[in-house]
Order: sequence, then C-alpha cells, then structure tokens
Amino acid sequence: MINQRSFAQFLGWGIFVLIVGVVLPLGVRQYQVALLTEIIIFALFAVSYNLLLGYAGLLSFGHAMFFGVGAYTVAIVLNHISGLSFFGAVMISVMVTTVAGFAVGSLLLRHKGVPFALLTLAFNALFYAIATKWHSITGGDDGLSIRLPDINLGFAHLKTGDITVFYYITLLIIGSVILFCWYFTRTAMGQTVLLVRENEERMKFVGYNTNVSRLILFVFTGFLAGLAGSFYTLHYQFTSISAISIDMSTIVVLMVIIGGTGSFIGPILGACVYIYLQDFLSDITDRWPFIMGLIFIFMILYVPRGLSGLIDSFGERLRGRWHLRSSVEMEE
Repeated sequence: MINQRSFAQFLGWGIFVLIVGVVLPLGVRQYQVALLTEIIIFALFAVSYNLLLGYAGLLSFGHAMFFGVGAYTVAIVLNHISGLSFFGAVMISVMVTTVAGFAVGSLLLRHKGVPFALLTLAFNALFYAIATKWHSITGGDDGLSIRLPDINLGFAHLKTGDITVFYYITLLIIGSVILFCWYFTRTAMGQTVLLVRENEERMKFVGYNTNVSRLILFVFTGFLAGLAGSFYTLHYQFTSISAISIDMSTIVVLMVIIGGTGSFIGPILGACVYIYLQDFLSDITDRWPFIMGLIFIFMILYVPRGLSGLIDSFGERLRGRWHLRSSVEMEE
C-alpha cells in the first residue's frame, strides 16, 4: 500500500525537481543542456535496472540488450517508414522491446542466480552479434543516422532538432515515467516482487505464482530500458553497436552501484554522478575508464550502500544529534 505521507514527500520533491529542471536550461549553455538530457535518459535506464536488481534480486549482465533494441528499432523505423511521427517511432520501439523482453524472459526466468546472470550475458552477446552482422538493417559497425521528425500538436509545432526543445520533451516524458516507476514500487505488484525476493517459498505457499511475478517485472524493466534506448538514439540522432554492447550493460551496473540499490533515488544519483564524472574526466585524460573503475572498487569496499546510503547515514546522524540536544535541553 502507498503511504500518503511518503507519497506527499516524494510528490513534493518531484515537483521541486521538475521546477528546477524547467528553469535550469535558461541559465546554462547548450552543451550543458545536452548533458542534462543525457542524464535524464540514463536515469531511466538505471532505474529500470535497479527494479531488476534492487527489488527482484536478479543480477543481469545483459540489460543493454533492451536498451539497444529500443535504440535500433527507433532508428530503423524512422529510416524505413516515411512520414512516421516522433511518438509513433517511440511507440513502435517500446512495443518491439516489450515483445523481446517477454520472449527472453520466458526463457531466462526458469533459472536463478549465477546461471541467470550468465544467460543474460549470453543473450546480450547474441543481440550484439545480430546488430554487428545484419549490416543491411542495422548498419553494422557504421551505425545508423536518423533525421528527427518535428512534433505537430495542432496548436504548436515543436522542432525536436533544437536541443532545448528536445530537453523539455525528454524531461516531461521520461520524468513522468520515472514517477510512475516509483508508484509501481508502492503497488501490490511492486511489494509482491520484494516479498518474492525475501522469501520465495513462503510466497508460493500462500498461493502466488512467483514465476509470473518475475516475468511481469522483467518485461516491465525491458520496456523501460527500451524507452531510454529510443530517446538515446533520438537525442544523438545516431545509434551504433555501442548501445547494445557489454560496455553499456557495465555502465548501468556502475550507475546503480554508485547510487545505491537500497533506494529508488539511488540509481538517479548514480546516473548524475557517472555522466558528469565521465564528461569531466574525459576532458582531462584518455584513461578515464581506469579512474571510474577505481571509484567503483572504492564504492564496493567502503560505501556498499552507495551514495543514497551515505546520505541516509548522514541524515540519521544529524537527526540523532538533534534529538540528543533536545533531550539535554529538556532536562536542563
């Protein structure tokens, strides 16, 4: 069940972040607006993976297969279907990704633990091979370029090629989806997934079909990753095999671990930190992946709960000191 107080707090923070997101592009350069757009896209990608790992306890090394399917599908349909609208391309992309998620999940979710993780890696490699070898459709190593269709709302004509306009479209659509993801974690279905992770045998005993619950979540996270992938292609107006590579799966794992799997906001923090650090370090040195690797090792060893856990610990200490001070003042 959804706690009204927590919902009000999250809604309040959501509105605050939305206001900041709306105002922020007005005072920064175009390059920074593009960077903010990338952060929003990868925040959704990280949230989708956290639902799989943090909530269902399913470690996947191949989550980029859905991100890549979404990225490639939107590029292919825009290049082959003349007159296709912006939202039409996105809808087709997420539908294809959802079907792929159902097909893959039906096969993979018969397994758990290490076999499941290795099978996701194998399927990711399979999708990567298809994207590489099917040159006539995917462009192979050359990738695919697209031309963004404008959005005609009747009362307004939005030029999606404008960086700021595309940023606001991304903020509105992906921001709404991330809010829905939070709502999903508070629904009966979301709580069922958590209970299955904690004690699957007990859930089976009380009559739940745990395989169906996991499959629904797996398909849902594939849908989310596909949506992020489609906006990734639309943002760069180009896609390549990097979108479906093992490196992309590694990146989303890094984001979630850095942010923390113990909370919903953690992956969003992880996406922000990773994208900004990557941008900053890549300007300084070509060996930025090595530095990111060191940061990842440090987080695993010394901050296992991630940035969100660090913030929670700091907040608890402050509250503890405030309560202690209040108690001392009352005694005096």
